[in-house]
Amino acid sequence: MAGEQARTASESQARGTADATARIRELGRAAEPYVIAQRRYFHQHPELSLQEVDTTEAIARELDAMCIPYERPLDTGLVATLAGTAPDAYREDGSPRRRLLIRADIDALAVTERTDVPFASERAGVMHACGHDCHIAMQLGALRVLAQMTDALHGEVRAVFQPSEENGQGARMMIDAGVLDGVDGAYAAHIWSEVDAGTISCEAGPRMANTDWFRVDVRGTSCHGAMPQRGADAIVAAAEIVNNLQTIVSRDLSPYEPAVVTVGELHGGTARNVIAGTAYLTGTARTYSDTAHDAMPKLIARIAQHTAAALGAEAELTDYTVAHGAVVNDEAASARCRRAIERVLGPEAVGRYRGTLSGEDFSEVLRRVPGVLAFVGTRNPALGATFAQHSCFYRVDESVLVKGAMLAAQYAVDFLAE
Repeated sequence: MAGEQARTASESQARGTADATARIRELGRAAEPYVIAQRRYFHQHPELSLQEVDTTEAIARELDAMCIPYERPLDTGLVATLAGTAPDAYREDGSPRRRLLIRADIDALAVTERTDVPFASERAGVMHACGHDCHIAMQLGALRVLAQMTDALHGEVRAVFQPSEENGQGARMMIDAGVLDGVDGAYAAHIWSEVDAGTISCEAGPRMANTDWFRVDVRGTSCHGAMPQRGADAIVAAAEIVNNLQTIVSRDLSPYEPAVVTVGELHGGTARNVIAGTAYLTGTARTYSDTAHDAMPKLIARIAQHTAAALGAEAELTDYTVAHGAVVNDEAASARCRRAIERVLGPEAVGRYRGTLSGEDFSEVLRRVPGVLAFVGTRNPALGATFAQHSCFYRVDESVLVKGAMLAAQYAVDFLAE
């Protein structure tokens, strides 16, 4: 008798899941024009980290139209709550049976757009060059779908529209504001230019890197540019430090250890005919493993000091900031995400991607609760959607946006039904 009851319950759950998937597909198709229109609006009106005032207001207007309540724990960004109406969605004490956090980041970059799209950025020097406009649109699309089928939600969806991802502060700020309180799992998606459009990658394990920032100050001895023997050139020393830092990856770490050391700035000198007495360089270090992450500041300091000394100068690692840790997808969450992709989009939509040394502060969420970050592929050479994230030419295949929205909806339904 017990076995028969379990079988009946299992069959009933399977039918409910199939029905929910069919509704997600139907509602998703209907929502596609809305999702694309939202993406274009936010693309046209980008705002930098911690300045997303208009963006937050626009998101709030959309949530108001959907009758989804929300709170504003920070000056920018907000947190919406979509309550399930399935019979078991809430316990007798009013707490949700399960609560899933879904997250979209909302800030843009200090990039001057050089695309020819009719909805290009209207703000000089600011561009959604990393796809956060798409993330907002996909999450609004997912909420639009789920708001019409709350009877399939066996718990609660907490939708976080997070500011300030690009400078690595937003996730911690939201966490400090309490967005993870009572959360059982987390989901996020990132539009990605290295994954083919129409496919989505959600493999388990490390997916994005530890992200650190550093600064090295170099001190030489200034003198007349025609008398170089009288001084120690800080610019020459800094240039050699830039070159020698690359040996960290090629000589100090195992070839099987992914890592990147990039110097993005080198400044020095005061006049064209003066040997520079000071210079500085700034950069970023990206790693996957704890071992490489822990070793990196020591290696940078050693190379800077000894390189400068060989040229009669001095160098010091004056700043080393850990922005955030690596994004590591939980095994069970990744498997759930793959099933959701197959269910709502078909097995051909399951993508493969090795991961990236780019950073993402959703890692701060995944350090605290199990979850997954999915890469929604947007690479499509036929549409010119081939440029890397942060490029002034960055563009996406907008047909993938509704797929991202449908996956988020399916993942939410599946997670809350467990």
